[in-house]
Amino acid sequence: MGSNTLVSGVKTGNTVQIQTLCYLTERMQDPIVILTGAGISAESGIDTFRSAGGIWSQYDIEDVATPQGFARNPELVYEFYNMRRANLAKVTPNAAHIALAKLEAARNSLIITQNVDNLHEQGGANRVIHMHGSHVTALCASCQHRWPAAAKMTAADACPSCKANTVRPDVVWFGEMPYHMDRINDALTACATFVSIGTSGNVYPAASFAAQAKANGAYCLELNLEPSKISPQFDETRHGPATKLVPAWVKELCNA
Repeated sequence: MGSNTLVSGVKTGNTVQIQTLCYLTERMQDPIVILTGAGISAESGIDTFRSAGGIWSQYDIEDVATPQGFARNPELVYEFYNMRRANLAKVTPNAAHIALAKLEAARNSLIITQNVDNLHEQGGANRVIHMHGSHVTALCASCQHRWPAAAKMTAADACPSCKANTVRPDVVWFGEMPYHMDRINDALTACATFVSIGTSGNVYPAASFAAQAKANGAYCLELNLEPSKISPQFDETRHGPATKLVPAWVKELCNA
């Protein structure tokens, strides 16, 4: 039995308890970076890029998800994203989104999402980086001003800042650079744990994040419906529905 010691106002006679408390306090501050993809929102009813019969099967990607397609036919692009925005209004966060918000409240975690929905925020998360943009905002191609998107965007819309008629959906199209890459690279360099949830491992640069985090000493975990293309890069993989795997993993961390 160690001598009585006062630590942060708590009197204890067990130095092991003190060491454990210090260790757990340090662990709670270890940065956790979480990458989420379409798989986490699929269980809320949002079509994934590859889902059979989904919204993406009804449109040519070159027509609605490239700068060239927008230049050729902006009305089609507005129609497509207006429909996706309307669909988003009909869905709600699932247990995986809510669990990650609980983790944020308990641990030092950051979500990087490839998704353009706002289900993480609806679920209660605040520290979210949207690397591919968001359905809920509009972007001025002239001055880069952003504002809440109207339910129906049209070519006649003017930027509220510069008044130019160069309004577009605030999403990253194929061939464009993802948003916030400097912040993302800093987070991947500093994190102690990297977790990939609901991603295919086919889309870059997101598919390189696990390797980047691991090269900087992070423990890498994959939570996915099935093995991804990059599963061998992870230290640990768990496969099944996100609504089951994510709450269970968060519970493990918060009870550790």
